[in-house]
Amino acid sequence: MSDADFVAVSRLIHRDTGILITAPKKSMLVSRLSRRLRSLGMTDFSDYVALVQGEAGANERRALVSAITTNVTGFFREPHHFRALEDLGPALVARARSGGRVRLWSAGCSTGQEAFSIAATLLSIAPDLARYDLRILATDIDPAVIETARAGIFDRQAIGDTPPPQLSRFLKDGPAGDGRIAVSQPLQDLIRFEELNLLHPWPFQGQFDVIFCRNVVIYFDAETRFDLWMRFAARMPEGGSLFIGHSERMDPRLDPFFLPVGITQYERSALKAGSGPVLAETAPGSGKGQACR
Repeated sequence: MSDADFVAVSRLIHRDTGILITAPKKSMLVSRLSRRLRSLGMTDFSDYVALVQGEAGANERRALVSAITTNVTGFFREPHHFRALEDLGPALVARARSGGRVRLWSAGCSTGQEAFSIAATLLSIAPDLARYDLRILATDIDPAVIETARAGIFDRQAIGDTPPPQLSRFLKDGPAGDGRIAVSQPLQDLIRFEELNLLHPWPFQGQFDVIFCRNVVIYFDAETRFDLWMRFAARMPEGGSLFIGHSERMDPRLDPFFLPVGITQYERSALKAGSGPVLAETAPGSGKGQACR
């Protein structure tokens, strides 16, 4: 891959996904894209760059996203966050039972383990949640991992030798009899999995009481991270909860909006008149989307 091809494809990736690929990561990019070239019968990176930059390259740009994204996840990863969710759960459940609308978002959900862990945590508090207006939206930019999440079938090693009790009662043998494990319907009924680029206009309206966005913005530059946090703040009510990854930190410019209340856990504070930046509901130049049901 020539330097010019590297610059072109890394700029395209940053523009479309917010992921910043610097020169030290060139060998990683070459390795991952070499597989795409082989699958397309190509031998020249310049031809590949021309394809993904052109009008005919829409499908390959989606495959490019799958090739360069890192999908490291697990059930109940960073357990302290789920202990915090257990503490928040009774109030969320009470509001749903009284007829209120409750929404949670797993943003950057990968193959779905985070969203299933959220659902299992809440169902351990209230097994009848499906009767109420409490739902979990789970999104990821990678269409391949969304399909895996929707299927809800995992290798045994993804479950672990001793799955948490909140999860174990929702597991069953997979339908193919190949030793894999499936999550049961009560978990799936609470979750909607959708492909979504966080940097693009969001095709839904409404607010989220809890947002998990963990180990996603570590791949973004500072301004892209800031813009995303701003958009989250605009979609959260006062008292809403935001969970971020263990190596991520909130931008100090957002201090008026997010109060640290735990390990990489933040509470949406009241916006004081005249303080802090102006919140943007959607990406610049975007229009209103469909309702988040």
